[in-house]
Amino acid sequence: MSLPFLIYDGPDRRSRTLDLADGPLTIGRRPTCDVALPWDDQVSRLHAELAQIGGVWVVCDDGLSHNGTFLNGDRVRGRRRLRLGDRLTVGSTVLSVCDGDPTSVALSTRRVAASPVRVTPAQRRVLAALCRPLADGGPVPASNHEIAEELVIAVETVKSTLAALFERFGLEHHPRHEKRATLAHRALALFSAEPASR
Repeated sequence: MSLPFLIYDGPDRRSRTLDLADGPLTIGRRPTCDVALPWDDQVSRLHAELAQIGGVWVVCDDGLSHNGTFLNGDRVRGRRRLRLGDRLTVGSTVLSVCDGDPTSVALSTRRVAASPVRVTPAQRRVLAALCRPLADGGPVPASNHEIAEELVIAVETVKSTLAALFERFGLEHHPRHEKRATLAHRALALFSAEPASR
């Protein structure tokens, strides 16, 4: 199976094409990675690897990445086979697996951060409380009870707001135990991308 192109958007918003013929290829924030994403601070220095096994392309993430690698919205654990049309998310960057003329599919690629998610003021307060421990250098986001205490609202209100946010950020199909951390990291990226005057 031939998967000659991996297309993704850089900070200049131009689609880039990568020939997969020479694999294995490393993905990461290091400039020395084959797929270098130095602008994306949610990408680990060495994040994942693309390899060809028995003529089939696979993405490998054996715990190398801090924030995980997602194939069509599902977290990659170990190796996952790649197919044409697949969308691979590392940090806030989406990489599309394509065949044929790369210019014909360039418009289908995007960065997650390029289309800011709109949230209500109430949702923003919950997101800010969720992210506060991470912003202060902690390892995990705030619990429902911590958010409820900080905002002086009911835990059920926190749960329903987070459920709406999971859907708004496209995380409703992520594994339950990963949704919270992924949402917090996406929210931090959203906040950092906003104008400082906000």
